Parts: sequence; C-alpha cells; structure tokens
Amino acid sequence: MSSLAQALRAAFDSRRPLLDELQQQGTDCYRLFHGSQEGAAGLTVDRYGPQLMVQSFHQALDAQALQSIHDEATDFLGQPLQLIYNDRSQSNSRIDRSNQAHQPEDVALEDQVAHEWGLRYRVRGRHSGQDPLLFLDLRNARGWVKQHSAGKSVLNLFSYTCGVGLCAAAGGAADVWNVDFAERNLAVGRENGELNPSLPPMQFVHSDYFPAIRQLAGLPVSARRGRALPDYPRLVQRQFDLVLLDPPAWARSAFGTVDLLRDYQSLLKPALLATAEDGVLICCNNLAKVSMDEWRPLVLRCAEKAGRPVREWQALAPAADFPSRDGLPPLKTLILRL
Repeated sequence: MSSLAQALRAAFDSRRPLLDELQQQGTDCYRLFHGSQEGAAGLTVDRYGPQLMVQSFHQALDAQALQSIHDEATDFLGQPLQLIYNDRSQSNSRIDRSNQAHQPEDVALEDQVAHEWGLRYRVRGRHSGQDPLLFLDLRNARGWVKQHSAGKSVLNLFSYTCGVGLCAAAGGAADVWNVDFAERNLAVGRENGELNPSLPPMQFVHSDYFPAIRQLAGLPVSARRGRALPDYPRLVQRQFDLVLLDPPAWARSAFGTVDLLRDYQSLLKPALLATAEDGVLICCNNLAKVSMDEWRPLVLRCAEKAGRPVREWQALAPAADFPSRDGLPPLKTLILRL
C-alpha cells in the first residue's frame, strides 16, 4: 500500500464519528483529507454532495495517485462520486485548465446541488473563479448564525456566495444583507436562495467593502491617495443585530486595501460601528501566520478604542474535518458580544 493510500485511510477512519453527526445535520459537504495536517502537504480532498473535489497546491498529481484517491474515497463512503481534479500548483493558485490536466466527465461539469445544515447549495466543479463555491472550514460559523439569528437583522460582509446569509434566513432572521464586490459571487448567492424557496428573500449589495461599511457606520467615504473616487451604491447609515466579517487575506481597490497581517483594524472599526448595541459581531482571520493569541488582543483593543467594548467573546474552531496538530488552525473566528 502506498504512503498516500495509508494517509487517506487513516484520515477517513478518523472522520467516522463526524460523518455520522454531519449526516444527522443534513450535511454532505466536508473535507475528507486535509493534507497539510494528515501526511500530504498541498493536497486536499473534499466532498461536495455528488462530487469529489481533489485539489493540489504544491505539485500536480499523476493519474495513478488521482485514481487511488478516488477509489479510496468511494470505497470509504460506499457510493459513487463524480471526480473533479483541480491542479492549482501554478503561480497565483491558478487552476491548470490545459488538455494535460485532468478532464472531468461531462456530467461532473454540470450544475450540481449539495447540502449543509439542511440547506441546498449550488455546486460547480469548474467555474470562472478559482475557489469552490462554498468554503467548508466556515461551516461551524454558518451553523452558529443559523442557531442565533431569529428575529435579527443580519449583515454578511465579504459574503462570497452568501452561505452565511442563507443560514441567517433559515434561522428566522428578520432582514439579511449580503455585501460583496463581485457580481458573480452574488449571482451564486441568488441561486442558493432560489434553491431554498421556502426561505424569505435576502438583500444583495454589489459594492466594495469600504464604501458600503463606512456609509453604514456613518463614516466618510474616501479613495486611496491619488485615486479618483469610483461610483458606488449609496447606503443609509444603519446598525445590524448580527454582523459577520470574513475578509480575504489581501485585496486592493480604489477605496482601500484589505491586509489581515498589517491592518485588520481598518476593516474592524467600521464593522464594530455598524453593529447594534447588545449586538454580535463575528470576525474571522484566515491568515495562517497570525495566531489567535496574537490576533484576539488586537481585536479587543480595537473595539475598546472604537467605543464599542466587548462584553463577552467566544472562539469558534473549525470542525474536526479540519484538524490542526498544534491547535492553531489557519481560520480563526471570534464571536464578540458588544
């Protein structure tokens, strides 16, 4: 047996209790193999409903290794899965779409439906972007929102495909806003809403983070030095009962720079001001090089300086399908009660 096959079987066996729990939740989206922690750095194996998504970030897999992963996964789960392999070992994590890379079967490239927390989500093995349409490590946070959003107004910032907003709507939120700079992300969010027709409609705000959150927080909107101010949607100052802030590690626009390493505060302060008194702000940091012990005091100090001191805080770790040998997972989530 190859070392990869041994690592896969050990990872699969460790997940048996979790998979029983996920089945009861109505979830068929989860990580089967987290290679950086389970014996094959740069390799991930995820299930998205009917699909098995294999991704390599350091070096491409050969046909034999790919077939071994597919066989081991389908044997473990006891059901066939459509194989999607995305080699992302090129620069900027771009998917290799050449003829030499794995070519999925036609059926695997069709729109699919997967489930999490009993909700239906759009799945596409290949699309115009690079990342899967649902980030699996945020599942526990989406579940928390679903359990704690009844009757609340919810603001989902950097919403991507609006999974947090969908969970808020399913949890009985009175009002849900999803804010994202990419229309294609919001378009998938609308599809997710349509896949769950019994839920109340959500709002979709196509906007850069900085002008949107600064208007909601009652702060002036300004451009980066030397840049003209682009058009942006006009919003009225408002606070929300529950706010989720899940920014990318780094991004730049005419309005400002997202930099989780050097300047998380510029993202956090307006989000604090847009959170209602006695409200909850859930903030995330997915930068591996920043530890929770380093980041948490920064967050609490920023809240104090903004005049929105934290009454209680809770750390929320990813589920067991994202193991961390040192107890320091890349995704850090803090639930702040203001």
